[in-house]
Amino acid sequence: MTTTVEIIADALYQSGCRFAFGIPGGEVLSMMAALQNSGIEFNLCKHENAGGFMAEGTHHATGAPGILLSTIGPGLVNAVNTVVNAWQDQVPLLVISSCIDHGEAEIYTHQVFDQQQLMRTVTKGSFVITEKSAAVVIGKAIALAKSDPPGPVHIDIPVSAADSPQPDSARFITPAPGAMVPAEGDELSAAREQLAHAKRPIMVAGIGAMHHNAQDVIRAVCEKFNMPLITTYKAKGIMDENHRLSLGGHGLSPKSDKVILPLLDQADCIVLAGYDPIEMRAGWFDPWEAKKAIELCHIPNQHGMHGAGVSYSGNVRESLLALTRDLQPASKPWQGGEFAAARAQLEAMFADRNTWGPHQAIAAAQRASPANTVVTADSGAHRILLSQMWKCHSPRGLIQSTALCTMGISLPMAIGHRLAAPDQPVLSVMGDAGLEMVMGELATLRDLKLPIAIMVLVDQSLALIELKQRRSQFTNLGVDFGATNFTALAKALGGVGRDIHDAETMEREVKAAYSRDRFTLLACHIEKRAYDDAF
Repeated sequence: MTTTVEIIADALYQSGCRFAFGIPGGEVLSMMAALQNSGIEFNLCKHENAGGFMAEGTHHATGAPGILLSTIGPGLVNAVNTVVNAWQDQVPLLVISSCIDHGEAEIYTHQVFDQQQLMRTVTKGSFVITEKSAAVVIGKAIALAKSDPPGPVHIDIPVSAADSPQPDSARFITPAPGAMVPAEGDELSAAREQLAHAKRPIMVAGIGAMHHNAQDVIRAVCEKFNMPLITTYKAKGIMDENHRLSLGGHGLSPKSDKVILPLLDQADCIVLAGYDPIEMRAGWFDPWEAKKAIELCHIPNQHGMHGAGVSYSGNVRESLLALTRDLQPASKPWQGGEFAAARAQLEAMFADRNTWGPHQAIAAAQRASPANTVVTADSGAHRILLSQMWKCHSPRGLIQSTALCTMGISLPMAIGHRLAAPDQPVLSVMGDAGLEMVMGELATLRDLKLPIAIMVLVDQSLALIELKQRRSQFTNLGVDFGATNFTALAKALGGVGRDIHDAETMEREVKAAYSRDRFTLLACHIEKRAYDDAF
């Protein structure tokens, strides 16, 4: 006979999982041991919320679901933010927690609440293990976490069930769904005809194209039809952003919208490849005439943010192939050079500036970073500017919270990614307020001995909120704070700290950070209000 936790751990290992994160409590010790024995490395973090983002980082590096292990009660509550982020950002995350046995919960009140009721509101599903159900439950949970749209799934293990025997024969396998593609017929023929005769086609790619590994098809289609590509921030790099057809990632910067939205208005055919507007702000509500759009998405369009003349839900990669197979453009599109002009305008709009500030810091960091560097960005003013300036050469080159836009994610996500992909350089970018949220995870970084470069934009302000507060003519309140000696903090926690005040030093120190055997914290001191007119 095999125990509950052994069955769960074995199923997770078979799904490609190799890392788990959390803070142990007495109720999950057997689950921790089973994970370790199965070949899944358990890593201690300082807060469950950060542990969930570390787990997400491993997913971006490997494609396997992330694992967050939580003890009973407060441990699970601490993780709610990271679970909601995984839900909105469509990240497969297995959240495994312990719970008090049902019978005991009726007479025992300490740390007892309905954990499933809480988690059902922020996950794709919440399961509880019962006698003989472990194999079925973990099979269902993994399949649900990975199915479109991917997301978090919660599993509660009652204390008495963790080490209870389960039938050896109960190995449950859930098959992966097949690729769904548009069916041949008048509707598909009309869409193909529309694309073939388009004089100004544009493609907008999003998170669904990432899920379905559509990058090779997207590039081929864009090149064949001379079709410029706009991506969401999540899909940055799905085509090398140095490519002449790439217009970069958009949807958060009002400044970039002034270039991109008029271009969409000029387009006569808009191919939506896995575009889910959950990342986009209000300016992207109803951004095109519906009849111009051919929508190929991983989930049905039920959001109301935009319309489409034709809308298919299924495998994005295979749907693009079905739409364009043996199709030739009637003439070379964009004869007026409009999208090339838009690309040049965007380049100038977000170019490096002549004075020290966030523009120079970002530009210097990119010059110093290898092409395969993975960047993790926190939420805040720096993220909007970074997302416009940083050129991604491959998918998942810039990782961020795009839908929930939560703070405190950059450092833990960098830790998870570097742990799972030790040969790939990682740059974590955040504001000083974001780092102060998760300073304890520098100790996690120390213990794991990971050589990560950490770029902190230091202005002693919640810059994005201060900017909004000022524009709304409110009195300055609750957005400024005191100075932290980050270089001393880095040294105290076993890393290297450097104060940065110019681009030359920035470039030199970023290069040096990648060659060290421990983390480097680069405190980039910028002026208050440095982001005015930046994005």
